[in-house]
Amino acid sequence: MKKIIFTFFFFAFVSIAYAQRPALKKTLKPSSGNELNSAFSKDSTKIGSSKTKGVKNKDVKISDYLIISPLRDTIFVDTTLTINKEYKYNYLRKDNFGLMPFANVGQSYNSLTHNFRSTNLMPGFAANAKHFNYLNAEDVNYYHVPTPLTELYFKTAFTQGQQLDAFFTTNTSKQLNMSIGYKGLRSLGLYQNSLTSTGNLRMTASYKTKNKRYVLNTHFTSQDIFNQENGGLKDSNITFFESGDEDFIDRGVLEVNFENAENLFLGKRFYLNHSYDLVSPKDSVSSNKVQLAHIMMLEDKIYTFDQTAADTDYFGEAFKTSNLQDRTELEQFTNQLQLNYSNATIGDVQFNATHNNYNYGYDKIVLLSTVTIPNRLKGDILSVGGKYNKYYKGFNLNGEVGLNVSGDFDGNFISGTASYQLNKDLKVSANINHRSVTPNFNTLLFQSDYKSYNWRNQFNNIKTQQVLFNIQSNKYANLSIDLNTINDYVYFSKDQDDAVKPFQNSNSITYLKLKLQKQIKYKNFALDNTIMYQTVNDDSNSLNVPQIVTRNTLYYSNHLFKKAMFLQAGIIFNYFTAYNMDAYDPLLSEFYTQNQQELGGFPRLDFFVNAKIRQTRIYIKAEHFNAAFTGRNYYSAPNQPFRDFAVRFGLVWNFFL
Repeated sequence: MKKIIFTFFFFAFVSIAYAQRPALKKTLKPSSGNELNSAFSKDSTKIGSSKTKGVKNKDVKISDYLIISPLRDTIFVDTTLTINKEYKYNYLRKDNFGLMPFANVGQSYNSLTHNFRSTNLMPGFAANAKHFNYLNAEDVNYYHVPTPLTELYFKTAFTQGQQLDAFFTTNTSKQLNMSIGYKGLRSLGLYQNSLTSTGNLRMTASYKTKNKRYVLNTHFTSQDIFNQENGGLKDSNITFFESGDEDFIDRGVLEVNFENAENLFLGKRFYLNHSYDLVSPKDSVSSNKVQLAHIMMLEDKIYTFDQTAADTDYFGEAFKTSNLQDRTELEQFTNQLQLNYSNATIGDVQFNATHNNYNYGYDKIVLLSTVTIPNRLKGDILSVGGKYNKYYKGFNLNGEVGLNVSGDFDGNFISGTASYQLNKDLKVSANINHRSVTPNFNTLLFQSDYKSYNWRNQFNNIKTQQVLFNIQSNKYANLSIDLNTINDYVYFSKDQDDAVKPFQNSNSITYLKLKLQKQIKYKNFALDNTIMYQTVNDDSNSLNVPQIVTRNTLYYSNHLFKKAMFLQAGIIFNYFTAYNMDAYDPLLSEFYTQNQQELGGFPRLDFFVNAKIRQTRIYIKAEHFNAAFTGRNYYSAPNQPFRDFAVRFGLVWNFFL
């Protein structure tokens, strides 16, 4: 709580203090023709040519405030109020379609859909249920602004808490930009032992020389995600929850499986990405460009599970009866060298070599009756790869390849994309991906004070093949067809002794996903529809998803009070069909496959009223207002109820100084 309040006042003070700072006279213009620009084109073009209100330098435009991705694509700050902003106004700060949140803000999300597209050749860490709010290196943006920029995000939580995301960036010169941001949350929750407390600190710096030959982007992140865990409702209390009895409307009276456990995920990262143009287009008659680049990343992750007294009924037999403490660590140091060549005829070509040093594990060896569990997986991986991009008369070709050439973990991937812009509105693309990668570290090696949560496995690589087709059109619809074939899939499930463990599916899985998005407008009314159809062919039933996931929003928008305020109000309908929903394991902080209980098939209705006044967006929402009259059989996972009706509000406020 104190951290959040302090951060709010700190950013407000800095914003006011910088109000006296003179603006830069010249600014960069955003680039065009990249995916990030197109993603924001609907929201941003309306304000791109307008001057920013409240900025002392009247020559500054909103399009001068640049956001630069790690791939160095650029967009500009968007202060409009659209339906997409409503979808992104949540704890994750992004559209959470396909995710089912738990009862308290800051808890995990159950995935209603899966995306197997990735180019990472290293195993993942652990505690996947805690990674939804974790900022990876590709999630951190950089900035270039003519005057200091501040953004404050605030939203209420559930009982004794709130969310805050405060961000500030400034250019000390045309060459150097710095930014700092902190997203904090504390929410007590409505159920026993469900407190959440999270913090995401991010600091960035960007520098380029006057001739723009040398460019540097760097950042530091420090993140902590803390949750009290209760194991969900006891089976005997499920009837009380679903009954609607007034005696149990106060969810704190319902009994949970335990009230003495908590887990914590910590992550710190230092990231550096810099490049130097050995040959720039100015020096070459043929417009050749030769660039040498280097990426360095040092990242530490720690996951802990603590429980004051053993619960053998829930987790099984333990080595000790009190003060159980599990701690899993990963240290990873990555260096990549890139040689980039650009030519108007050939296109853009990259060759890269990457070295990964990893150290995963524990500080002890576990001796079981039949097996010894080692304490470490550590070593070095050397990989090579390349990229290609060429744009020609509406066609865009992209290719990427990677291969681990030495080390204990084999891995490779190849990806190819072809797209064509038929006209200003219609774009089609096709993508083919293949990837072979070692399963996550915690499926290979895990240790715990609970006996059944100790293992050392030798799994085959997970192999995925994906074919993806996309049609993008504002006039007609956005359609994607995603076909995946997965071999040697690794998943968590319960064994014959009712203990959660990792397993490998020896059968092939076919997973088809169709997604359609279309917005229909009539005057000031609009109906925004997103519908997803999924089907899985899996003899082992190791991958379960709902067949239908849909979100439909009917809303009204208009300017009021002589255009001093822009108003948006409507109803959001969310629904997914019943299926064998994954269960949650609080010790592993992982979801595991279960095939005994179908959940879902309940509607969720939200009523919202949003308004924009100058650069401030105000949000008010009555969440799940149908809870009392459509049945209380709503769950985020087995024994994990979804949220009851609640009214929440907040704002997003931009300061252009």
